[in-house]
Amino acid sequence: MADQYAQSGEDKRPTEIPVIRWEEPPEGPVLVLLDQTRLPTEEVELVCTDAPALVEAIRSLAVRGAPLLGIAGAYGVALAAVRGFDVQEAARALEGARPTAVNLAVGVRRAESAHRTALVGTGDPTVAATAALTAARTLHREDAEASTRMAAHGLALLDELLPGGGQRILTHCNSGSLVSGGEGTAFAVALAAHRAGRLRRLWVDETRPLLQGARLTAYEAARHGMAYTLLTDNAAGSLFSAGEVDAVLIGADRIAADGSVANKVGSYPLAVLARYHHVPFIVVAPVTTVDPDTPDGASIEVEQRPGHEVTEVTAPQVHVAGAGGGIPVAPLGTQAYNPAFDVTPPELVTAIVTEEGAVSPVTAESLAELCARSRQVTTG
Repeated sequence: MADQYAQSGEDKRPTEIPVIRWEEPPEGPVLVLLDQTRLPTEEVELVCTDAPALVEAIRSLAVRGAPLLGIAGAYGVALAAVRGFDVQEAARALEGARPTAVNLAVGVRRAESAHRTALVGTGDPTVAATAALTAARTLHREDAEASTRMAAHGLALLDELLPGGGQRILTHCNSGSLVSGGEGTAFAVALAAHRAGRLRRLWVDETRPLLQGARLTAYEAARHGMAYTLLTDNAAGSLFSAGEVDAVLIGADRIAADGSVANKVGSYPLAVLARYHHVPFIVVAPVTTVDPDTPDGASIEVEQRPGHEVTEVTAPQVHVAGAGGGIPVAPLGTQAYNPAFDVTPPELVTAIVTEEGAVSPVTAESLAELCARSRQVTTG
């Protein structure tokens, strides 16, 4: 199969606009987001003045990706506190906006806990609001640091499994700086391989139904000057059969205690293909994505998305009459099965890479040990 290489150019961040930031204009604090539904054609910011606006941004996928959702959730609690809204009410609304992504709940609870502790200790709402904002900013910084460590651990694992470079990596959905306080999870590993001169080709699944690979991962890869090729999700099998895939790298929205991995729908078929073709299937996620309270894959709540995301194609500048505001590609009234995620069992996962290192083989015991080690580092 013919290979192509990206043009040489400066390796720069995917966008000059921060993916998320806290601002304090004269009219009051706001949370400013890069609206990911407008990418790659437009870089537009979305301003949230309260938790309901952020909940809508989360549900519409204007802000998305497990680590970034945790950061956004924490800032959302701080926003409610600083503006004098009901913090508990805001926290519950934010926590339920995307049920599969455990990082969202983790971020919300962390800022809510900081707010509650300060309020009980001082009785001063202003001090409590400051504590919530500090917790959000700390989580933001920690995620950026975790991203750097995940990239290093992931690159070391790739070099161990695939010595000699020339790596052809297949990825699914989007897991770069658009989902993180840093450079991402799985994409950050591929980016590290690119910078080290080891990446030959990044295969980018378009990732139906919302095309987050085509719209977002390709956007990030192009901005970094990476050699990449976009493919439809159902073309992945032909790549494997042709021997064109050396490793699969994906992120995760929730990892159960037994090592089952929930990620954007389409990930599980890739794991099956990878196992059949003896290709490493690697999951990259921060330790906060591991949920010890979810015992196994069957216990993971899988979000169901609206059917029009399958039956229509969205074209913002085209006036159409589809129920979801897109161009109909199926007969009117067609029912659609549209889970946001699927679950990959641990026996199909070669390794889980976190900021604390890699786990392989993936078992309940090895994950529990990793989480315990992480807690010791955090509290030490």
